[in-house]
Amino acid sequence: MTLNKLPEDFIMGGATAAYQAEGSTTADGKGQVIWDKFLVDKGRYTADPASDFYHQYPVDIELCKKFHIDSIRMSIAWSRIFPKGYGEVNQKGVDYYHSVFAECKKHGVIPFVTLHHFDTPKELFDNDDFLNRENVKHFVDYAKFCFEEFPEVYYWSTFNEIYPVASNQYLLGAFPPEVQFDIEKTVTCLHNMMFAHAQAVNLFKDGGYKGEIGVVHSLETKYPASDAPEDVHAAKLDDALSIKLLLDATYLGCYSETTWDYVTEILKANNQSVEIDETDFIEMKKAANRNDFLGINNYGSHWVKKYDGESTLNYNTTGEKGTQVYRIKGIGERIARDDLPKTDWDWIIYPQGLQDLLVRIKDEYPNYNKIFITENGLGYKDDFEDGIVMDEPRIDYLRQHFNAISKAISQGVNIKGYFIWSLMDVFSWVNGYKKRYGLFYVDFETQKRYPKESAYWYKMVSDTKTII
Repeated sequence: MTLNKLPEDFIMGGATAAYQAEGSTTADGKGQVIWDKFLVDKGRYTADPASDFYHQYPVDIELCKKFHIDSIRMSIAWSRIFPKGYGEVNQKGVDYYHSVFAECKKHGVIPFVTLHHFDTPKELFDNDDFLNRENVKHFVDYAKFCFEEFPEVYYWSTFNEIYPVASNQYLLGAFPPEVQFDIEKTVTCLHNMMFAHAQAVNLFKDGGYKGEIGVVHSLETKYPASDAPEDVHAAKLDDALSIKLLLDATYLGCYSETTWDYVTEILKANNQSVEIDETDFIEMKKAANRNDFLGINNYGSHWVKKYDGESTLNYNTTGEKGTQVYRIKGIGERIARDDLPKTDWDWIIYPQGLQDLLVRIKDEYPNYNKIFITENGLGYKDDFEDGIVMDEPRIDYLRQHFNAISKAISQGVNIKGYFIWSLMDVFSWVNGYKKRYGLFYVDFETQKRYPKESAYWYKMVSDTKTII
């Protein structure tokens, strides 16, 4: 059997996010985010201590070095820098991130930094988050501060997962403010965040800052459930809202007529409409060819069939297989596909979907420049016995997806690295601490780290650039 190879300069990274890893949600002047109150009000888990990265970062970065993990994807908590989202700077927060970046340099680990990862400061969130154009300006001001303050960062991402921000807040209702089925707010949020991204990219390029800048999109291929025209159409509708709208905005600087027709159809089916300020496209078109990279978060694919009823949802947050329901009026129904493997959270495992997506981006958006897989991994109920975690299902998942990436590279896609979600076990927005993704098992009581079997496998791939 011939083993697939990765390029010699291929980055092998581990991904985290500030709110999911740092803990210390009120330490050293950090401002509130909506999750602080929301999780308490719901009587759920909280993000303290999470993985205590706020104190444990030297341990985690040293583990990166030991296991030959080239880069750590992390985010800056906006409210650690600006507790209100604007105005007075919290110097302790600034100093903390300088310390993290210094530790990265000490161990030869590249920080790959995201500016916004689901954690708008609460004062801005309460003022309508990215539905409010004032908050677009506050984000760009915050981005400028970071570009100037942290020259030790070379790779910048503006946003993490713009579509899940908008859809979880205003379509699915899984995130605060728990609004459901508001397509108008969903599209408005998507557009305003892409407009903010474009402004930050142009500011970065016009300012002559050293490094590279891009955006991280959550992109999961939509296939029709059958060859029936109505199912093909439903898949295109789902694709237009969750993929095409974002990629058009990123690489065309506008929305193609076809994309906007599909989005308008979805809006009309829900008796809603959106007006876009055409002058926004001036900034967006200026940025369209200035993205240095595209980050892709990918965990599965979806099969869509026609659905004419009212919207109905059930989001599987328990790990009880078969409980996920997704039917959106004006789009369609995502079906289960019982012939394909799934995670306990009903996420279909289909690496071909990632390969198809990567080749499609190369073909449809030739100015994409290069791609990093910024999140991919298996949420799993790890068995921890005497300090040992044997997680062969995670290794198998990774192996399949690395093979899909290798095949896409052989088809001409410029893919420069991969960041497993997640470096260590972290807090999950809707699953708390039960759903584990990490290469390193975290005992959340003691905060001790234990390398899983997958960590050793990952190191072998990093060392050999061979998919074993």
